[in-house]
Amino acid sequence: MNNKNTICLWYNGDALEAATFYAQTFPNSEVKAVHRAPGDYPSGKQGDELTVEFTVLGIPCVGLNGGPLFKHSEAFSFQVSTEDQEETDRLWHAIIDNGGQASACGWCKDKWGLSWQISPRVLVEAVTSKDPAVAKRAFEAMMTMTKIDIAAIEAAIAGN
Repeated sequence: MNNKNTICLWYNGDALEAATFYAQTFPNSEVKAVHRAPGDYPSGKQGDELTVEFTVLGIPCVGLNGGPLFKHSEAFSFQVSTEDQEETDRLWHAIIDNGGQASACGWCKDKWGLSWQISPRVLVEAVTSKDPAVAKRAFEAMMTMTKIDIAAIEAAIAGN
């Protein structure tokens, strides 16, 4: 790993499974390397998969098979910008249909407990609009949703 900054994500022995899922689901993602433990450690033995180097949407990550002590929380999430409803639906369902769970406002969790914001570009642009009325309407529409409905956001932007 030659990156100056890498996101380290803690897993309970299934970092390679997670990294493989991300590589198969998100563009510009891949599993780069699997490193085995050079000795025994609190939640594993010498030779076990200790770390997995991977990228998610071009972001360098390392999955650490650290054991059951720490869990993912909503305090960290990947925010994925989507271009259209098809891409939004595909990514949302890939996460949800693979043992994940839906949350609110475009958020969901994968089966490993990692949070994802599947955020259509039109939504982000609307809620950060310099026009406070547009931002408010888009924000209020978003607050009623689980998976984001782009047509409903566009209707809110238009004031319908």
